[in-house]
Amino acid sequence: MYPRRTTTTSFGGFGGLTGPIPRDLLILFSVLFATFAMQYFEASQRLIDLLRLTPAVWQIGFVWQIATYPFIGYGGGIFFLISLIFLYLFARDAFLGLGRRHFWRLVLAAAVGSALVALLTDALLGLAGWGAPVPFSLMQGQLLLWAVFVAAFATANRNATIYLIVLPIEARWFLALEILIAFIGFLQSRDFAGFLGICTAVWIGSAYVRTGGKGIGLRELRLRLERRWIQWKLDRLRRKRGFQVIPGEGGRGGGNGEVRKGPWVH
Repeated sequence: MYPRRTTTTSFGGFGGLTGPIPRDLLILFSVLFATFAMQYFEASQRLIDLLRLTPAVWQIGFVWQIATYPFIGYGGGIFFLISLIFLYLFARDAFLGLGRRHFWRLVLAAAVGSALVALLTDALLGLAGWGAPVPFSLMQGQLLLWAVFVAAFATANRNATIYLIVLPIEARWFLALEILIAFIGFLQSRDFAGFLGICTAVWIGSAYVRTGGKGIGLRELRLRLERRWIQWKLDRLRRKRGFQVIPGEGGRGGGNGEVRKGPWVH
């Protein structure tokens, strides 16, 4: 679903800023920039505050924020514009690699999943009296999209080389680098809920690409748990009673260790 690359000829192997801009990305980045500008006007600032992720989701039921916050531009100054330019490189690669449907499914899954983890963490910390002064500051707007798209690219192109300024770094290390940057942000802001939200976004972005967008269904999850439980029981019996599993039919058959097919072995 997401073609893998091992060599690069430009920044990150994205092909640079050349080529037509996908319409979906044009709309996405236009919304990010427009909402970023709206926060500086008193008439629209209240609307922006209502669309960002806040504790109001679990306090007074502002549930729409779970889906709107990644599209509200966050930050200030010229660094916001620079971050959008570099974010576009990763977003374009993810869009072309995943396709339109999987691209938006990834964004929605990361937005909702990360928000739920962060909100639960914030609620628990609030009950314990350890809430952050400004919760979710590490995962607002394009910051969450950064985590998702970089994780998706790093997973799909593990061995691709990206030149970070002048340092060549294999893409697979960007997963750890994202977590490290988020942790430094946590040390500065004490936003533990936002830190876990970013970690969740990185995991979802990576897992989505690794599973081809299928994820793990409830039935498959149940079967995995049952298999691990049975394996644990067998290991426990082996340790307690000297129980051993003998391949094949042992002394009753040919004794060559081969398993003969029958109604229980296929």
